[in-house]
Amino acid sequence: QVQLVESGGGYVQAGGSLRLSCAASGSIFSINTMAWYRQAPGKQRELVAHIAAGGTKNYADSVKGRFTIARDDAKNSAYLQMNSLKPEDTGVYYCRAMRVLGVGDIRADYWGQGTQVTVSS
Repeated sequence: QVQLVESGGGYVQAGGSLRLSCAASGSIFSINTMAWYRQAPGKQRELVAHIAAGGTKNYADSVKGRFTIARDDAKNSAYLQMNSLKPEDTGVYYCRAMRVLGVGDIRADYWGQGTQVTVSS
């Protein structure tokens, strides 16, 4: 089992920045991929950013150029730096840790409890 704890959420004005952290513990040897998702009120959860074991990163079009995902394997952590925040970035942000062996082949899948991000206009 892997436990994920997010932190760093909060309330910020539009144009501001926040840095989310995700600390992993437990059977972390099983993990090779980390991702951040978010869920706005009344909407489905969506992928924000993803970082694979080799460091390849992918971002949702809505956050490209503003958000940066990073990982520190020595600290068993992943991060999401969010700049130029917009009201539409508001939502609960979730950390996801996976063991991915190929396209669509997810052998382990863990989620954190989420952290609230609120961006005021």
